[in-house]
Order: sequence, then structure tokens, then C-alpha cells
Amino acid sequence: MPRRVLFCGVGALGSTAALLCRNLPAEADAELAFVDFDRVEAKNLRAQGFTKPALGKNKAEALKLQLLNLYGVRSEAYPVRLEATNASALCAGAALLVDGFDNAASRTLLAEHAREANLPLVHAAMAADGSFGLVRWDERFRPDPEDSAGQATCETGEHLPFIGLLGAVLARAIQDFLRDDRRRDFLVSLSGVRET
Repeated sequence: MPRRVLFCGVGALGSTAALLCRNLPAEADAELAFVDFDRVEAKNLRAQGFTKPALGKNKAEALKLQLLNLYGVRSEAYPVRLEATNASALCAGAALLVDGFDNAASRTLLAEHAREANLPLVHAAMAADGSFGLVRWDERFRPDPEDSAGQATCETGEHLPFIGLLGAVLARAIQDFLRDDRRRDFLVSLSGVRET
């Protein structure tokens, strides 16, 4: 039976890592699934893993279609907001939860559910100024609040190379976990990647 990897939030980091995990269904007998309520906007094309035909579509559905159309990879999409009332149903059967959210409230909700359900959870987070990022397992991660509610992150494309690097590190952490349950944390900065 495939091991289900549920990406919660498929904006800049989530979509980038998911695209880099497209080999996992064949390599690690994994099943990819995505949760996101948001729609693809033109500004998202600058820093997220979506193509122009995805404009106006739900992000989870758009990513599912891209993986199928471009790479022949089947996945699942849940075009809803993760909330306390649906977390159990959405996360049921997951072998791994991946936090690609961009706000502390959603990260906290996912972490609380993961702990309650005893599910492994890996977080990816990037500083708003693009100076550093983290890939960290839940037992060692605490989300910082945004400077202001709804603070824009990763929209201009200015940090695209760094998003790519952080997304690649997240994809590798997922791959390592599926291979042999390794849970390595990483600090990613402009000067390189360091295991912490």
C-alpha cells in the first residue's frame, strides 16, 4: 500500500517541493496529496510552481493536473482550507504531513492535529526577507507569528532561487523519511545548507 504524503499548503515552498517529489510514487511507493483552498493568481507565477494554464484554478487541483499532464504522476487534491473540523478527515491515512503554510495559525493547527494523531510532520519556513529558511521536524519547530496579519511572502519572485533551494531541501527531507524514517533538520541560508 502506498505511503501517503499530504502537503498542507502548496504555495511557494509547498508547490516547489511537491514538484521535486514527483519521482517518489515510483521510487518510494508514495502517494502525493495536496490541501489548499487558494486559487492561482498571476502574481503566484513569479515564485510558485504553477504554469500559466493554472491561472484561476484552485492550487491543489492545479498542482494535481500539472503533475499528471507534465510528468504522468497521479495525485490527490483537496481544494479546501484545513480547519479543526476537517483535519482528521484530510490527514487520515497519511504517512507524513508536510507543512507548506505561510502563517502561524495554520501551522499551529496542523501541528496540534499531528501530535494528537501521532503523525510525523515536517515544516518548511522562510524568513520574509529571504535571508534564511528552515526545514524542521515538528518536535523541534515553533512557528513565529507574522509581522502583520496576511503579510505577503514570496509574491514578487525576488527570492525564487532561494525558494528553489529551500524547496529542494524539503523534498530531500521527505525522500529521506520515506526511505528510512530519517528526520534531519536543516538551516538554509544564502551561504549554504547546514544540518542542525
